[in-house]
Amino acid sequence: MSRPEFTAPPEIFYNEDESKKYTESTRVQHIQAEMTLRALELLNIPPAQHVLDIGCGSGLSGEILTEEGHYWIGMDISASMLGNALDREVEGDLFLADMGQGVPFRAGVFDAAISISAIQWLCNADKSENDPKKRLAAFFSTLFASLKRGGKVCCQFYPSSDKQTDQILSAAKTAGFGGGMIIDNPESKKNKKCYLVLAAGKPDTDMNMEGVVMEEIRSTKKEKSRETTKEYIMRKKELMRKRGRVIKNDSKYTARKRRPRF
Repeated sequence: MSRPEFTAPPEIFYNEDESKKYTESTRVQHIQAEMTLRALELLNIPPAQHVLDIGCGSGLSGEILTEEGHYWIGMDISASMLGNALDREVEGDLFLADMGQGVPFRAGVFDAAISISAIQWLCNADKSENDPKKRLAAFFSTLFASLKRGGKVCCQFYPSSDKQTDQILSAAKTAGFGGGMIIDNPESKKNKKCYLVLAAGKPDTDMNMEGVVMEEIRSTKKEKSRETTKEYIMRKKELMRKRGRVIKNDSKYTARKRRPRF
């Protein structure tokens, strides 16, 4: 069976029939609830937080957020999915929006964000004007801005390849996030689940990382801020030495003059 994101863009694939079928499936409901609870477990956030649900669909994950005592806003690109959410009278506020165009909220609005089975869609160039690299950059940079400092994110997703995973991790790091990826049931092809767990700065409460192995990423911005001037100079000197651009002379480094090229 072909993956949905390889079939059509999400706003087309999740039409009225597909949206209704997805929402009414007891199997889907169970899996969505399980993954949403796992995402909240990893985030380890206190009660009554303001949470953004990215790719909220028909509100299956939002219902879990409500049951766990959180306030939430959901965004999704499929009008049919959001229509189902309205019919089901979910308690969150709903926005029709394309996450690849950026998160359309003011800076510092949310305490946390979750996304269940959605961000892999960003990696597909399903339209001629859709550049995955630009869409990932727009998504993560605006998501970072929409969170309070120390705000946390957990995105469950289904990568189609290691290259796709690297694309997502790289975009998150470039946007300034720290964190990493957790894989549940890594040996199981059927039950394997990937969770991208991120923080926009140092969180007030630690994420729940007990008993898991993760591939860590670090914020590029954070690394630069921790490097002292002396460390920066020494690192640059070492880099130049390795490239053969400096020579050592009486314990001092002097730039090697290059002959002009004609």
